[in-house]
Parts: sequence; structure tokens; C-alpha cells
Amino acid sequence: MRNVGAYFRSWFGRFEAVAYRRPDPWLCLPAAALIALGLLMVLNTTYFLGQEKTGDAFHFFKLHLVHIAAGLAVLAILAQFSLAGMRRLVMPLMIFAVALLVMVWIPGLGVVRGGARRWVRLGPVLAEPSELVKLAVVFFLADFLAKRQDLMANFDRGPLPAFLIVAPIAILVLKQPDFGTTVMLAVILFAMLFAAGARTAHLGAAGAAAAGVLALQAVVKPYRMRRLATFFDPWRTARGAGFQLVQSFIALGEGGKWGTGLGAGRQKMFYLPQAHTDFVFAVVAEEFGLIGALIVFVLFCAILFRGMRIAHEEPDPFASLLAAGLTSMITLQALINIAVVIGLVPTKGLPLPFLSYGGTAIVIAMAALGALIALARRPAVR
Repeated sequence: MRNVGAYFRSWFGRFEAVAYRRPDPWLCLPAAALIALGLLMVLNTTYFLGQEKTGDAFHFFKLHLVHIAAGLAVLAILAQFSLAGMRRLVMPLMIFAVALLVMVWIPGLGVVRGGARRWVRLGPVLAEPSELVKLAVVFFLADFLAKRQDLMANFDRGPLPAFLIVAPIAILVLKQPDFGTTVMLAVILFAMLFAAGARTAHLGAAGAAAAGVLALQAVVKPYRMRRLATFFDPWRTARGAGFQLVQSFIALGEGGKWGTGLGAGRQKMFYLPQAHTDFVFAVVAEEFGLIGALIVFVLFCAILFRGMRIAHEEPDPFASLLAAGLTSMITLQALINIAVVIGLVPTKGLPLPFLSYGGTAIVIAMAALGALIALARRPAVR
């Protein structure tokens, strides 16, 4: 056992002869508050669902507890990694994530639900590879762009290779289809290119091209076109395609300033589809009101501020870009989810990090947090 432990410590480079700082409370406390609220909201929103689907009102809550426990284990491990250890994770993580993404299309392994092929069954575990892909892309881009920072002013040698690497992965995700995660991959890519020093003119031109491609994808698929039409006028199809967004608006309106009170909301009682996943923020706003919704928003803003502060203060290019990417992955997804719930952008199908029910999603969000905690614990003077 000692030899095995020594091997892993050597391979991952977890421990260095330096004094690490304690975990950053301004990063950990907001995340802990969001995770605790997520536990409460999953119990709250899945009680009736579990009763109807399985006969056990606590079925989904118990599964969520298992996912949280797995996430905490991954978080605790990654929070101890050194920078050298995280560098060594880059290629294995990327290869594993892409392999799982390909396995989605293998009969007997890939699982189809609701017309989407997004899951892989590995024994008793049902995993969603696209969630792991987001984390893998962040690690890979941090390493890739850190080596090319001097080339960022040259589009052909700086940003373009990054686009060419991420594009095939994004296409695989889009084919599942998973439009929301495809958008998130694009957001992460642009955020990390900006952090790496890419010229805004290049990013603007590439962004316009990417937006055009995504808009075309939205138009060619009838169900995406219905979502787009629903976004502009959900009340016209309130009993059809606009039902979910209208019910979200009702939840927001019912909550008012102070909310109806924990457990007193009615929209989770089969009125609001996906109340425990993509639209959990609507239930938060209904039961805790505008004040509660703003608190959740502020908690994500605190993570955004601390994560970007870590990225700004890091002298190591890889660590700085990794912190920026991990922070963007967590907080920009939260921002998009909230924007969907309040009707600012069309429905994307993205969970709210730390609050939504979901196996792979919560584990990966906590893994990203663990890596960010490890970066925050690095010595101030190196």
C-alpha cells in the first residue's frame, strides 16, 4: 500500500515542499451555501415527483445525496492537488472525456431519453459525458493557451488552433443533441481566449461567425425554432410550447418580494416542468421571493469575483487560465440558467450549478470547485 501511495503522489505531484494557505472562505462559503440550498430545493421539488414515479417521496433526494457525497469526495481530492498534479491531469482527462462522448453512439452503452443520446451506462452508473467534457476542455485550453500567450495577437497561430480543437468536440455534443452544452463550450472558449490575451477584434469576428452557426442550427431544427418563437411570445402558446416559460413567470410573480415560504410554492406540483433541474431557480424565487433570488445571484457573483481574483493574482499562466476557465464554467452557466428562467434568453436546457438535481452535473460542478480551491490555496509568494 505504501508503494501504491508513493506512486500516486509521484505521478500527480499532489504534495510540494511549500506551505499552502487555508481554503479561501470567500470562495468556499458561498459555494457551501449554494450546495446546502440545493439540497433543500431538491428535497422540496422532488417530493411529489418521487411519490408519483416510484412510490417513495424521498427517492430522488436520496439519489442526490449519493451524488453530493461523490462530488464532495472528488472535491476533497482535487483540492489537495498541486499545480504539477493538475497539469498531469490535462491529457488523461481530455482523452477520457472524448472517449465517453464517442461511447454515447455505441449500441448497448449509449442511452437515449426523450430523443436525445446524451448518456452512457457504465455498469450501475449512468453518466453524462458532455458535463465532463466541459471540465476537460477547461483544463486542456488552460494548458494549450498558456503555451501560446505570446502568439495570441496572431489569429492563425493563437486563437485559430483553439477553435479547430474545440469545434469537433462541440459538433459531437450538438449531434446528441445538446444545444445548451454546445453554447457553454463556446462561452468557455471565448472567455479563456479573452483571458489569454486574444485581440477583441479577432474574438468579435469569430463570435459573429459562431453566433451565425448556432443561429442556423436553431433554425434548421423545428423544436429549436419553436423554442425561439416561444421566447419572443410565450403567452401565445401558453398551453403548448410556451407552457414552461409561462409557468416560470407565474412562479416569479407568485413569489413577489418575500416569497410564499419554503414548501408553500405550488408550481413544483407538476405545473412547472423540470422544476427540480433546469427551472429550480423559479421555485427559489417563488418560495423565497425576490430577496431570496437576489441572494442566490449574489452568491454566484461572490464566486465569480473570487475566482477571477485568483486568476488575476496567479503568476503562472496555466494556473491563471485554469482559474478563469473554472470560474467561467460555474458562474456563466449559472448566469445563462437564470437568464432562461426569467425569460431573457431562449431555453437552453442547462442546470443551475450546485442547486439543480442531477448526477454528473453536480459531481462535475464540485470537481471544478475543488480545482479552484486548490488554486486559491497556492502560496501567495512563490
